[in-house]
Amino acid sequence: MYQIESNMEAVNYEEALRQLDEIVQKMENNEYGIDELTTQLKTAKELIKQCKDKLTKTDEDIKKILDEDK
Repeated sequence: MYQIESNMEAVNYEEALRQLDEIVQKMENNEYGIDELTTQLKTAKELIKQCKDKLTKTDEDIKKILDEDK
């Protein structure tokens, strides 16, 4: 599965979403034991942070591009 540390290597947005979807599906199907569940929740939290950061950066970039035309 996905092992995580606080300095997890960033993945692209689409891959992060794919990994999150897989984690959620396995949680819904009760495929994780208690110990693994904790690890997967930490992984999901880091993936969500990466997605949020990427969306924020993309939003800022779009605003800058649009402001250049003014």
